[in-house]
Amino acid sequence: MAIDYYLDCATMLSANGVAAQLEEVGKDSGVFDAPITSNRLMDGALTRLGTQLRVMTERPPQPCHPIVSGLGFTPTVGVGFRMAKGADVSDQQDDMLRLVVPLLDRIDGDTVLHFQFEEIWLLRRGAELTSFPARQPDRYSAK
Repeated sequence: MAIDYYLDCATMLSANGVAAQLEEVGKDSGVFDAPITSNRLMDGALTRLGTQLRVMTERPPQPCHPIVSGLGFTPTVGVGFRMAKGADVSDQQDDMLRLVVPLLDRIDGDTVLHFQFEEIWLLRRGAELTSFPARQPDRYSAK
């Protein structure tokens, strides 16, 4: 089963504009070990650890869409992160955050980083950014 995270943004930038900003952040952070262009990010690209990234224009969601109904904004651009099976997931998650956090400084609008609509990692409404601790398994629970 694939582990996917999504960054959904309600921004005035186009998907190409977000991809261009992500290209710069990736270069600055060292998360991309090969030259990655914004066009390549639109088609799908890999990070140095093999995480698949793709920037896309969001389709107009239905009113019952979890972000629209639960968070109160309509995403216009999305970035998908699919964790590679051959690399440590926590290292890939760190790289994902190395891309997302500086990207938020470069783009406007309400934004949410989530795990398959089940777990919110970061939520920005207006200028307020909130992070949520990742759930850790209870190491002492009976199995």
